[in-house]
Amino acid sequence: MSKIISVNAGSSSLKFQLFEMPSETVLTSGIVEKIGFEDAMFTIKVDGEKIKKTLPIPDHTKAVALLLEALVEYKIVNSLDEIVGAGHRAVHGGEIFKESVPVTDDVVAKFASLNDLAPLHNPAGLVGYNAFKENLPSCKHVFVFDTAFHQTMPEKAFLYGIPRKYYDEDGIRRYGFHGTSHQFVSLETAKVLGKDIKDLKIIVCHLGNGASVTAVKGGESVDTSMGLTPLEGLIMGTRSGDLDPAIIEFIANKENKTASEVLNILNKESGVYGLSGVSSDFRDVKAARAEGNKVAAAALDAYAYRVAKYIGAYTAAMNGVDAIAFTAGLGENDDITRKAICEYLGYLGTELDEVKNDVHGETAIISTDDSKVTLLCVPTNEELMIARDTVALVK
Repeated sequence: MSKIISVNAGSSSLKFQLFEMPSETVLTSGIVEKIGFEDAMFTIKVDGEKIKKTLPIPDHTKAVALLLEALVEYKIVNSLDEIVGAGHRAVHGGEIFKESVPVTDDVVAKFASLNDLAPLHNPAGLVGYNAFKENLPSCKHVFVFDTAFHQTMPEKAFLYGIPRKYYDEDGIRRYGFHGTSHQFVSLETAKVLGKDIKDLKIIVCHLGNGASVTAVKGGESVDTSMGLTPLEGLIMGTRSGDLDPAIIEFIANKENKTASEVLNILNKESGVYGLSGVSSDFRDVKAARAEGNKVAAAALDAYAYRVAKYIGAYTAAMNGVDAIAFTAGLGENDDITRKAICEYLGYLGTELDEVKNDVHGETAIISTDDSKVTLLCVPTNEELMIARDTVALVK
């Protein structure tokens, strides 16, 4: 038995889960929020209860030291030496990293060279890694990449219709994200169906504030909705998803904005939030719709419609589909959104069972027994996927 910590570092946050492997038992989990502020928040789960503290946490190094001290203080571990591996979520691996890797100085240098592809996420990941390396010097570290699962996509799926030199010289192509989630959920789907994943065509709908759809054929990603960045694809909480690129120039000229300022609008002020004018939280938007807000209703309709379109596209890409799995915050918990999407899928012979669909945060088949395509709700667990990859590489 060995203890593995899964780490997801953001620019001002740090999520973690500690696992006993290979039993995959969760020993604790938590999050540090508002790092860099006087009123930072530290939350850790101890014996099923959440313990919360508000205190100044100036940087990630202090955040990591705080959480490691808590592991000993609350007797979750007797000694930090028990933690043999740390798996770090690394958002963008470009074409360099096609799978999870043990961290070396060379890996760090190559990862840092990809900062242009993910300027918000990759530097934060490095900060998190360095903080853990400083506090856990004897622990082995692994980078687990969001993009790695999608490196099996063929050229026809990842190339954009722009001059080839931009791919050859600058690496501009579809990379896709949420890879650990799509991989975990597709494997779980095969397990629920009792079939070998190599024999299945699965569409995974990761529906949360960030959202993406992936076509998984024979256990490999063959297409996915996010692109060079997480902005492409579905309408999301605050992201626009697919649009005519000429819109960027149009808004820039009309409102005297730079391209970067317009991209900020597309990333942070668009999606369901921008369309509804209410919120990026689907619960708030649904409440507004229930009160007769037609603009909120139109936003939710557009959201479900876009997901259904991608399911149709990926059914064509794989020449069929055996199972469609819904996951992440919205996909796992929102039966109304699942139903709205599935109403478009009758041509596939899908039949949603409305009683079975009344499920929230649990693994369940939600289609009727005679549905030609199996519909499922499958909670994702990216942290566990990170821990699995980590334990395999630190042995």
